[in-house]
Amino acid sequence: MTDYKEVRTTAHEQGSEGRVTTFKVTQLIWLLVGLLEGVLALRFIFKLVGVNAANAFASLLYAFTDFFVAPFASLTGAPAAGGMVLEVSTLIAMIVYALIGWALVKIVYVLFYRPRGPVSTRQTVVAEHTPPQGVSQTRTTTTQAPSAESQTTTTEHTNTL
Repeated sequence: MTDYKEVRTTAHEQGSEGRVTTFKVTQLIWLLVGLLEGVLALRFIFKLVGVNAANAFASLLYAFTDFFVAPFASLTGAPAAGGMVLEVSTLIAMIVYALIGWALVKIVYVLFYRPRGPVSTRQTVVAEHTPPQGVSQTRTTTTQAPSAESQTTTTEHTNTL
């Protein structure tokens, strides 16, 4: 008969919540920039192909994106032929908004990112058990380095007869 203990191990790293929040904020910024870039690219393609501006979807898209293209509309001319328009101002807007998104992400990292800190580990004995005769028991130990790149797992099996 072998006695064994059930132990719960918890690890806490200072600053991990801040890193998670920083990561989520930067992902949100990239999501919004990606959506904006997508609708601007769709506008560029619609103008280039010569989509009917009276179409409900096209007019909605043009009305929404006019706000974002307006600051760049008078920078260059828009060559047109047969209803098709090469809207260079939309391409410039896409580049500028991508750079603004990149700069916002870098500002968030500079202001709020914290490097990894020490990890505090705490073990608590949950219960002590004495297994009955003929029961097999397994013990698994997992050790993870602070860098989260390496992990070691050891499993021991004991058969009691």
